[in-house]
Amino acid sequence: MIEQSASSTPDDPPPPPEHWFADVLAADGGVVRLRPITPADADALQRFHAGLSDRTRYLRYFGPYPRMTPKDLYRTTHVDYRDRVGLIAELGSTILAVGRYELLPERVEARAAEVAFVVADQHQGRGLGSILLEHLAGAAAENDIEIFVAEVLAENHGMVTVFRDAGYQVQRSRDGSVLHLEFAIDPTEALLSVRDSRELASEARSVGNLLAPRSVAVIGATPSQSRVGGAVLANLLSGVFQGPVYPVNPNRTSVRGVRAYETIRDIPDAVDLAVVAVPAPEIKAVLDDCMTKGVKGLVVLTAGFSETGPAGFAAERDLVAAARAHGMRVVGPSALGIANTDPAVSLNSTLAGVLPGRGRVGFFCQSGPLGAAILGEAAARKLGLSTFVSAGNRADVSGNDLLQYWDTDPDTDVVLLYLETFGNPRKFSRIARRVARTKPIVAVSSGRNFARPAADPLDRALERDLFAQAGIIQVDTIAELFDCAMLLAYQPLPAGPRLAVIGNSAALGWLAVDAARGEGLAVDRPIDLGPQAMPADYLTAVAAAMADPGVDAAIVIFAPPVPTAVPSFAEAIRSGAQPGTKPVLTTFVAGQGMSNLLTVRGTDGTVEHGSIPSYPDPERAARVLARVRRYADWRTRPVSQVVRPPDMDTARARALVAGWMDRTPGGEWLGELEAAELLGRYGIRVVEFREVRDAAAAEAAAADLGYPVAAKATGELWRNRPDLNGVRLDLWRPTEVQRAYAELAEVSGNEVVHIQRMAVKGVACVLRVQDDPSFGSVISFGLSGTIIDLLGDRVYRALPLTEAESIELIDAPRAAPLLDGRTGVPGRTIGEPVDKRALAELAQRISALCDDLPEVRELAIEPVLASPRRASILYARVRIGPEPSRFDIGPRRLV
Repeated sequence: MIEQSASSTPDDPPPPPEHWFADVLAADGGVVRLRPITPADADALQRFHAGLSDRTRYLRYFGPYPRMTPKDLYRTTHVDYRDRVGLIAELGSTILAVGRYELLPERVEARAAEVAFVVADQHQGRGLGSILLEHLAGAAAENDIEIFVAEVLAENHGMVTVFRDAGYQVQRSRDGSVLHLEFAIDPTEALLSVRDSRELASEARSVGNLLAPRSVAVIGATPSQSRVGGAVLANLLSGVFQGPVYPVNPNRTSVRGVRAYETIRDIPDAVDLAVVAVPAPEIKAVLDDCMTKGVKGLVVLTAGFSETGPAGFAAERDLVAAARAHGMRVVGPSALGIANTDPAVSLNSTLAGVLPGRGRVGFFCQSGPLGAAILGEAAARKLGLSTFVSAGNRADVSGNDLLQYWDTDPDTDVVLLYLETFGNPRKFSRIARRVARTKPIVAVSSGRNFARPAADPLDRALERDLFAQAGIIQVDTIAELFDCAMLLAYQPLPAGPRLAVIGNSAALGWLAVDAARGEGLAVDRPIDLGPQAMPADYLTAVAAAMADPGVDAAIVIFAPPVPTAVPSFAEAIRSGAQPGTKPVLTTFVAGQGMSNLLTVRGTDGTVEHGSIPSYPDPERAARVLARVRRYADWRTRPVSQVVRPPDMDTARARALVAGWMDRTPGGEWLGELEAAELLGRYGIRVVEFREVRDAAAAEAAAADLGYPVAAKATGELWRNRPDLNGVRLDLWRPTEVQRAYAELAEVSGNEVVHIQRMAVKGVACVLRVQDDPSFGSVISFGLSGTIIDLLGDRVYRALPLTEAESIELIDAPRAAPLLDGRTGVPGRTIGEPVDKRALAELAQRISALCDDLPEVRELAIEPVLASPRRASILYARVRIGPEPSRFDIGPRRLV
């Protein structure tokens, strides 16, 4: 336990660090606010302490401690936020839990601090102790504290479990009554895994609370379905929601035959979910009422917030902050609503006129109007949904939250996303990689990126590569989204690329074959049944393809001779496809309504697995199958881990960056020598060079480096410009070096020239790291050259890179065969294969550097000369700047 010692306390504490304020989710999904303790908390802390049971006080303080003394209260609330730190968890103005650490000056081998916390009796079991411990450890790490220690009574089983789960090493006292625990602050992979599993559970529970409320209030309910409040109330009532629905309207005693209330505070029973459909100026009063009532979640259909400009954005931010401070999650504003088709819930709190039936597909989107169209399209295609969320402005509940929920939801097998922005791209990538291992994710993005023109192809290239890295099936249109969903929802994944094309039209069969080959599928020639084929012929051909071990999937094409023949052929195809161990796709030319004819329905009328999707043309079917095949291939790859290469001096690199940031707090491009020094701390060696300012110094530098050398002009204009005469290579004699210096200084107008040791010739490559507005830190790789730049042959990956991803990065560009000495022409080569392992290791070192040093905002290594035995870096640039928000790295929090 932390002793209430009499050591000095700051009379005027420094301001608490802003980034220590956080909204977090408890284990039950409720929101709790975490913040540093301040002197103003003294009275509330005394009330909190007085409210603890005798048992809780005994377990925390090892004896009776009925009231905090003024000295103890002062010391607890007056901290320096470095050697002594206190955090509180609160709901509204009520303290729920308190955690502290205090430096142990007697520990000389390492900076160590004793940690302790206590949770109010009625809030124990919500995981607040684990949350406090995570955030205290994060604060301690910032303050160079290496070890936490704790003294806990052996009978305090709950607290012992919290410490053990966090990785503490337990040592018992001599009599066994007190446990001494120690914990290294630096998080291990095991500890991060524990953090992530807790985050998954709490975020999934939080969304589950929204999607399965026991009661719903509609604030702004009206009889007219042409108004927002009337439409959502009608949908709730017609959807046969399994709990009570309470209309709230101050001007009516009933709405649509249901008793109405003047305010939500007047409802006599508890309300789990409030659907808000009042004008934006009335939101604040409604929010106050909901907070007083203790509502768990809000669905705000009202528009007029961040989409209207800065004032609306501020109002939206205040809305979410106030809701979270009182334990509520918010969907919206400007949302279409949420729906859950589970018969035990039957929640349709949306504005959509049509809601699809029950299915096993979860759907998240942002745009309200688009969400309505999406639901209508899903219903038309008979694609059943498990749950649906339209988050509007995504001010709080986001796609990340829904991914967490669907990962744990046994009723959801496929996830569909329509994304406009990425709130926390690093977290999105981490969660998506995990979810996609068991449940396919199909995403379409609007490509909106305010930092670049909407048509910038870089956006699409980044999106394509980073989605593929996370195992996400990326599509370009809503139609393609549903094309993939129909296949994934009802058919198995293909085990390989081998395809059988079966049909009664040779022309359509060859169209399918050409499209499939163009998408990377393997198919020889179509199986042409001829225009006179009967249903039995289709049944036999499809069944044979299903039994053929050399076939992984089938596309079946039918051009009906007469419309009345369609049903019998559809039934034959469905029968031949049994038992459904390989995916089957169909194209019924002029066969409208085929999605209905090839369905398998359960006893409750829902469409079930084994239904066969139908597409309007064979090329579209081939495109869908190829996308799903690539995903299936990704899913079979072993999970790769982030591996840190040896010989990296992180501590010294951090010290260098801190010094440079002190020099220029706003950040800057480092000089070439500084960049080389920083990279060298991570084993990234720039070919040795000297910076000289006259011919004599150039000659001395060449002698020091050893001949032959190169001379390079410096300055922004001359960097990596092969079209300018700014480089002299293979200089073997002092006179050549002197002459080269004079020429370069004259032509560049800059007396600073670089003399560099000649590198082994090789294939020129480029590695860059950039801050992308949508996706965070991104690394790119490609071969160097003007033509390559014009073609845009660059590949992108999100950081940090796993071992396998660093290898894939090097092999991914279209020009990558040049690294293997190949030209693409059979029998013609350009030389030996280069050392691609050296390139992959270089990518891993860059990844580690950027992960460890978030102040590194941009990095360019160009060119890297890849030769058969090494990768030589000729030039490197680094830009440092203020650290961006990286909340996915530290303790759990809502952002």
